[in-house]
Amino acid sequence: MSNALAIAAVTAVLRDLLQDGLIDHDITGTLGDVTVSVLSPAQALAAFTAGSGQLNLFLYRITLNSGWRNYGLPSRSGRGDLISDPPLALDLHYLLTAYTDQDYLAELLLGYAMQLLHETPVLARDAIRTALAPPSPISGVSLPGTARASLVAADLADQIEQVKLTPEPLTLEEISQIWSSLQSPYRPSVAYQASVVLIESRRPTRQALPVRQRNLYVLPFRQPRITQIGSQRSANEPVNVQQPILPGYRLAVRGQQLQGDDVVLRIGETEVAPEQMTDTQIIAPLPTGLRAGVQSVQVIHRLPIGTPPTPHRGVESNVAAFILHPVVTAAAGPRDGNGNVTITLNVTPPVGKQQRVVLLLDETPPPVNRPPRSFVLTLPARAPAAPPNDTDSTLTLTTAIVPPGTYLVRIQVDGAESQLEMTGSIFSGPTVSIP
Repeated sequence: MSNALAIAAVTAVLRDLLQDGLIDHDITGTLGDVTVSVLSPAQALAAFTAGSGQLNLFLYRITLNSGWRNYGLPSRSGRGDLISDPPLALDLHYLLTAYTDQDYLAELLLGYAMQLLHETPVLARDAIRTALAPPSPISGVSLPGTARASLVAADLADQIEQVKLTPEPLTLEEISQIWSSLQSPYRPSVAYQASVVLIESRRPTRQALPVRQRNLYVLPFRQPRITQIGSQRSANEPVNVQQPILPGYRLAVRGQQLQGDDVVLRIGETEVAPEQMTDTQIIAPLPTGLRAGVQSVQVIHRLPIGTPPTPHRGVESNVAAFILHPVVTAAAGPRDGNGNVTITLNVTPPVGKQQRVVLLLDETPPPVNRPPRSFVLTLPARAPAAPPNDTDSTLTLTTAIVPPGTYLVRIQVDGAESQLEMTGSIFSGPTVSIP
């Protein structure tokens, strides 16, 4: 998720988009020198050069996003401990203005700019990375090295929700109020909204231990219908619909009218042939390469169509979801001279470069004279890579905030949490000893 630098990053990406579009449409070659600035109207007017054209993008207002405003509440426990840190969700309001001293040029520039923004309703992640990555490929929009490095660190391309651009209709009264408050002569302009920018805090939070048992009731929707997802630890053990699904387990799909002549299970993006099948239950192994997190499963009855007959997707069930939980072991090395300790995590299945990983540590055994310590530590983002180097089975985290002691270890990979071992009714592992 992005940080406080994301506001400036959005402005830089929009400026790059406009400048790039003017070059692609050969506006400079047709209409002469045209520049794109991100100044206030008064500054843009002062910087305007006679005989040229200028587009100015001015961030005139920032508002809270109503859709995300109440996300993550409550944020503190009864003792006042921070248990969640919801993001600051913002909408950015821009004023796009054309400056020129030539006939019709202001209308031409606004027309091209509005067409570019109309054709780009969403700022794609790759476009954001390209716009902010040095060196800038667009002449006239390069930034100083320190400023560009700051914008790259905004992590705007990695936030959960993408930034969307929409025109913002303004009444004559609103336009008059804006330009009056800016104390600048009116110029042809149009307003746009960029939504949403999610700014995440880096403060550590506390999280309670997981619920030991839960009940889930699923209603069928259509035929064939999946009503319940379970798993087997091995072929010799019974199906359990309560246990977490871990790597190496066999997936059990229960429902109605599941059996057919040619049936496959689509798990994630992979089709798997059933090992056991009845009209109410299908059992199949989990495919290799499946990542931790929320996964989908669907029963597909394939039909032989064509000459010669070839299997085609025919009747399909509803799509059900399950969570593939990661398995983790941890070890900690000695502290360095600055008091930092490096924690090494071995994770199954391997974690994708773009997956979000959070380490949860809970002190064990709980002391009797104070509340047990607990820490929620977000691992730093990893650079994207092409297969087969797009996953890591070993992760490291260096921190100085965890005091010495023994801690229960959990990780969350895209929200899927690893499970704790139990001895009797007590959580007993996995653990890591912090020196």
